[in-house]
Amino acid sequence: MATPERRSGPRRAREKGPGGAAAWFLVLPALLPILILSVGPLLYGIVLAFTDAQSGRTRSTQWIGTLNFQDLLHDTLFWDSFRIGLLWAFGVTIPQFLLALGLALLLNQRLRMRWLARALAITPWAMPEVVVGIMWRLVYNPDAGILNETIRDLGLGDGRDWLTGLATALPAVILVGIWAGMPQTTVALLAGLQNTPHELHEAAALDGAGAWRRFRTVTWPAIKPIALAITALNFIWKSMNWRPVGPSPAYPLIHQWWMGNNWEMI
Repeated sequence: MATPERRSGPRRAREKGPGGAAAWFLVLPALLPILILSVGPLLYGIVLAFTDAQSGRTRSTQWIGTLNFQDLLHDTLFWDSFRIGLLWAFGVTIPQFLLALGLALLLNQRLRMRWLARALAITPWAMPEVVVGIMWRLVYNPDAGILNETIRDLGLGDGRDWLTGLATALPAVILVGIWAGMPQTTVALLAGLQNTPHELHEAAALDGAGAWRRFRTVTWPAIKPIALAITALNFIWKSMNWRPVGPSPAYPLIHQWWMGNNWEMI
């Protein structure tokens, strides 16, 4: 008996994308601006750090090795600025995340007028930084500020100038940073909570899991990637940014110290 011939399945043609020089040619328009505007100046700045070059001066430079870094290690203003910068970044990022997580969990519940609560929660995010600075300066004003007036009305004292001494200026500015940046973190965490399947919470509740155990075993694993990403971004942004309400010029952050040194060299 003749056996039927087996038909071989259709062979998939290998998809050949552009390779070699053609691939680099396609990437080049996007790669050139990055190389010219980012990588080039970065490498040039690293080289200048080992020379005696100064901003705005066209004289020839000489190679001095690590002398600039040795001077930096003995600059007390640099270390004070670095310490204040770390206090500012950590002092804003950690409380901001915890408060935003609590607010996101609350806004994820079935509440009346939930749409209004969510709209009010992101109001600080929609305000320009100039408006935020003016508003909080009015709050901290030593003569007629809302905070000092409240303290006087409650008979707790005469108030004080909140933005002069480091003991009060840094916590005051940290409070502004938390208030202004919390909506962005809340929105990111709320998006992660809404993508968590509700069936998982119901199954955990049926198994007898309490609220804390459901959060630890269901909610947190679902939002952990978002939480880590937004926390890292917040820390980087706070390290490179400060709100217009402060801090006092007597207590600069690290990038303010750097800008001041550059202006002195021009």
